[in-house]
Amino acid sequence: MHLKRTIKLSLVIASISSFFFAGCTYQRDFAQTPSNAQAQQTSPDVQTPTRQPDVVYVPTPQAVVDGMLELANVTGDDVLYDLGSGDGRIPVTAAQKYGTRGVGIDINPQRIQEANENAQNAGVTDRVQFRQEDLFETDFSEATVVTLYLLPELNVKLRPRLLQELKPGTRIVSHAFDMGEWEPERTVQIDGKTIYLWVVPENPPENLL
Repeated sequence: MHLKRTIKLSLVIASISSFFFAGCTYQRDFAQTPSNAQAQQTSPDVQTPTRQPDVVYVPTPQAVVDGMLELANVTGDDVLYDLGSGDGRIPVTAAQKYGTRGVGIDINPQRIQEANENAQNAGVTDRVQFRQEDLFETDFSEATVVTLYLLPELNVKLRPRLLQELKPGTRIVSHAFDMGEWEPERTVQIDGKTIYLWVVPENPPENLL
């Protein structure tokens, strides 16, 4: 009986030891494996942003992207500028579905790299381009459609330039956030998300500039 208890006790200790060391090995391997973000940050192809981005990158759901393009009545004759373009899904989708020429502006070079890869995978590099620029300094005057997913205060800060530099009739579509005192032409709900449409007037009111 004493021998049996000794054997059983040894087996239990061996099992516990095996489980403990297996767990330690797993934790060590996990800790030493860099995340995708870390790998991208250390990639030699990714440059350093000229300054910190104004917003945290959150991609627009594809259903909302489709709704924004439909609300703006985008066609193949349009030139679409996406200010804060992230992974490029809005210009890429516009090029795929409508043949639209698109330009994405983002200050984060990592996002520009992703957007270029997505455009290449979608086969639309002849229709879209992505520029690492500050959206408050970039020239978007050729746009006939502008898309945004920024923040309310950034929309209001950008509003005077949109009204003064864009041609009358240019459509502006924003995901989630409005333009303060500038009332939208239309507001649409898609999957619980709000999108807004404005059209640049011939003579913008002074209080909006």
